[in-house]
Amino acid sequence: MDPAQLLLIVVIVVLTLIFILLGVQVFFILREFKNTIKKANKVLDDTGVITESVSGPLSNLSMLASGVKAGAFIASLLRGKSKKHKEQ
Repeated sequence: MDPAQLLLIVVIVVLTLIFILLGVQVFFILREFKNTIKKANKVLDDTGVITESVSGPLSNLSMLASGVKAGAFIASLLRGKSKKHKEQ
């Protein structure tokens, strides 16, 4: 064999080994990335559940406040009518 051919074969073998190692490393990196994305998705889902559990009572409280306000308005209207009725 010619020394140039031998050098070419050695270079091809070394590059092949390097590419195989890089491929394995990329596989592990992508697997870790997949796990990280799963964890981030779980955190976002939990945040959505917490937000819904907080917003439900707050909306009920808002509805209660508007109901009390409407009741106070109706009571003031009734008081105004009763005062007018007593004056006559």
